[in-house]
Amino acid sequence: MESPVATYLSAVRSFAELVRRIPENRWDGPGLGGWDLRALTGHASRSLTTVVTYLDDAADTEDIASPEHYYVHVAELMPVLGPDDVLERGRRAGAELGADPATAVDALSHEVIERLGAGEDRTIRVIGDSGIRLHSYLPTRTFELAVHGLDIAAAADVPFAPPENVLGEATLLAARIAVALGDGVTVLRALTGRVALPGGFSVV
Repeated sequence: MESPVATYLSAVRSFAELVRRIPENRWDGPGLGGWDLRALTGHASRSLTTVVTYLDDAADTEDIASPEHYYVHVAELMPVLGPDDVLERGRRAGAELGADPATAVDALSHEVIERLGAGEDRTIRVIGDSGIRLHSYLPTRTFELAVHGLDIAAAADVPFAPPENVLGEATLLAARIAVALGDGVTVLRALTGRVALPGGFSVV
C-alpha cells in the first residue's frame, strides 16, 4: 500500500500541472460559490501552505485519530469559524498568488516537497489547536487537492483527472467521512443504486 506521503506528493504535482494549464483569461471568472477562479485556486493552494506551516508546529497530544475525524473536527468548528471566514481566507490566498498564479503554485509545490522530505510521521498542531499525526493529516490535503482540482478544471474548462492513487484515496476518504458523520447508510445505498443522494448532499 502506498504511503500517505507518496500519494500527497502525487496530488501536489498534479495540482501544479493543472494550474499551469489554466488560460490567462479565466482567472477573474467564476470559480466555486462565492469564489472566482483565482480565489478557488488560492483556497486549494492552502493544502500546500498549511503542510509547510504545520510541520514547524509540534503537538504533545494526538487529539484527532484519523483523516475522517479531522473532518468531524472541522464540522464541529464551523459554527465558530463560519463560512464567511473560509471564503475570505480563500480570497486572500488567491490574491497572494500574485500576477502569475501558475508560477506561484509551482514555487509552493517545490517548497512543500522539499520541506516534507521523507515525511517521517510526527504529531502536528492543526486548526482548533488540536494534535494529529502527519500521516493522518496528509490524506485530508490529498482529498482537498483532488476535489478542488476537479472544481478548478470544471471552472477553467480544461481536462483533468487526478492520478489514480490520488483519486482512490480521496474517494475512500469521502466514504469514511460519510460514515464518521453518520451518513454511511445513505452513501452506501446511493453508491449501490438503491437511492439517489439528497439534493445538495456533501460530506464536507
